[in-house]
This record gives sequence, structure tokens and C-alpha cells, in this order.
Amino acid sequence: MSNTEPLLDVTGLTKHFPVKGGFPIRRTVGAVQAVDGLDFQVAQGESLGLVGESGCGKSTTGRLITRLLEPTGGTISYQGKDITHASRKQLAPIRSEIQMIFQDPYASLNPRQTVGKIISGPMEINDIDPAGGREKRVRELLEIVGLNPEHFNRFPHEFSGGQRQRIGVARALALEPKLIVADEPVSALDVSIQAQVVNLLQKVQEELGIAFVFIAHDLAIVRHFSQRVAVMYLGKIVEIADRDDLYGNPRHPYTRALLSAVPEATVDDTPRERIRLTGDVPSPINPPSGCRFRTRCWKATEKCATEAPPLVQVEGNKPGHLTACHYPETGNSAPADRLDKTPRAAA
Repeated sequence: MSNTEPLLDVTGLTKHFPVKGGFPIRRTVGAVQAVDGLDFQVAQGESLGLVGESGCGKSTTGRLITRLLEPTGGTISYQGKDITHASRKQLAPIRSEIQMIFQDPYASLNPRQTVGKIISGPMEINDIDPAGGREKRVRELLEIVGLNPEHFNRFPHEFSGGQRQRIGVARALALEPKLIVADEPVSALDVSIQAQVVNLLQKVQEELGIAFVFIAHDLAIVRHFSQRVAVMYLGKIVEIADRDDLYGNPRHPYTRALLSAVPEATVDDTPRERIRLTGDVPSPINPPSGCRFRTRCWKATEKCATEAPPLVQVEGNKPGHLTACHYPETGNSAPADRLDKTPRAAA
């Protein structure tokens, strides 16, 4: 992180979805605590990876940042301006600067519109007339994302999944944004196509200087793309650090368990450490007291049940490596009954 003002500053971000019940009157009987007090920053031109298992609140966080959802609490500051509860009119000037790439390339494109119409749509809505006209700009964008400019008048059903996601990338680039939220942009694609799309996004980021919040559950892809990584569990960030530091020195037990599950292809049969987490993820309607990971953690004590660990700099961590754990990992603290010694996959 640089010393200059961050592009995006999120503090205490919270989103609770009401749970309705009762008959005949539908009243609120609880709330799904999808996101519960997130703190992070994104610098100009930086890529921040957001990882965690399904249901941890990653996608909800992305929609809160882009203001597709209204936050329950906390603040979202963009270039020093509070946009947490900004009205549609107040958001209009910055809507073009914060764009989103959606997870499903099949559902996020209008099947009744041509590719040209889909990509030029944001320019029409924001009343932007680029030099040479919108059609020329759309053809340029198609070329940037590796598609044939002559496909301007084709419809989405004429393209493969990977090509459709490239159209989604072109649409996000149409307004020359400063921040793109990519919500699992490759999870719906074949493995052979995933690398192409990720490399395209990386090229776009480097050449245009766009900041990314890259949401994914594939830790290998996040490591390839992101400069910093934040790990989420049940609506909270449990660890955030520079990519190499987090992957090389995970301090939170959950982060270590996640990384132990990443497949590794090697040429020998040396057993590898795999940490098995027992139990299921608790319900976000009624999360555990204190540390939310304590019901599955091998280090949990009474303190973990009564005190929620703050996300802070732990002794021995590099600057900027924050961990929310009362008993951070030292590298060899997993008990034997949690370790799965299995042969490594053959290369």
C-alpha cells in the first residue's frame, strides 16, 4: 500500500438480510449476517483478492462496493468521498468509475441485444460520445479483449463461455473505470479457458492501471492475479496480507487449512500436510460468539468463545499482514488427528 489516499476505503462494512417468519403477519424474526464488519483498503491500480468458501460473504461484499446493495452499516469511501448511502443522483458521476464483471457469462448478457449494443449500452446511459463514435470504440474494445471486431453485430448465443466473459470484460472497460469488481469471473468456465481470461484481466490491469477487487474461491488463481489477499470466513475478514507473505506464512488457522487443500503437482510421492476441518460452517443467522471460526478450530479456548479477536498486526508478521486470531499459527501447531497424510499428485 502506498502512503497516498487509497482509491477505496471500507470501514466496518455490514450487510444483514432480514429473515421473515410468522403467520399471518410476516414479521422479521432474525437476520442473515452475510457481511459483518469488514475493514480494508484498495490502492490506485492495485489488485486485492477476496477468498473464502461458499457463503462467506464475498459476492455480497462485491455488490456492496459497487452499491448494487445498500449497506446495513459501516462506510464505503471512494477517492475520499463517502458513498455509503449516496442517492442515485449522487452516485451518477462515479458510476462509470466503478464497474463489475459478473460470475455467469451466460446470465449477465442480454440475449436479445447484439454485442455492439451490449458494450455500447453503458456509454449511451452515461451520455458518453468517444472520438470517432461509439461503434469505433466498441470495435477497439473487442480487439483489446481478443475478439474479432467484425463480431459487432453478433448475438451472445453465437459465442462460447470464454468469449462471452470477454464481452463482459469489454463492457466493464467501456467507461474507462478506475476500479473493477470481478465476482468469480472464471468459475463458470472450463479450466483451459480460465487461464486465458485471467491473463487478459492481468494485461488490462497492467496496461490501463485499473484497480481490481478479485473475488474467487480458487486460491491458485488468486495467487496468480492478486497483489494482496484477504481471507473471509462467515462474514468477516480473518487475515489480510501481501500475496507472498500470506501464502508463505499463513498465521490464521483457517487460512492455513485453506492453503493445505490446494492441489500440488509434484514428481515424487512425498506425503503432504492436509488439514481436515471437522464440522459444518455455522449458520450466518446465528453465528458463534467470539471468534466465528472457533467451532471448527483445533486451538479454540474459552477466550475464543467470549472475545472476538480484532484484525491486527501480530508479532512476527510483516507490516500490513493483519490476523484476527488469539493464538496465531507458528507453522507446526495442527494436531495429528487433523492432518491427512496423502501422497502428492503425480505431475
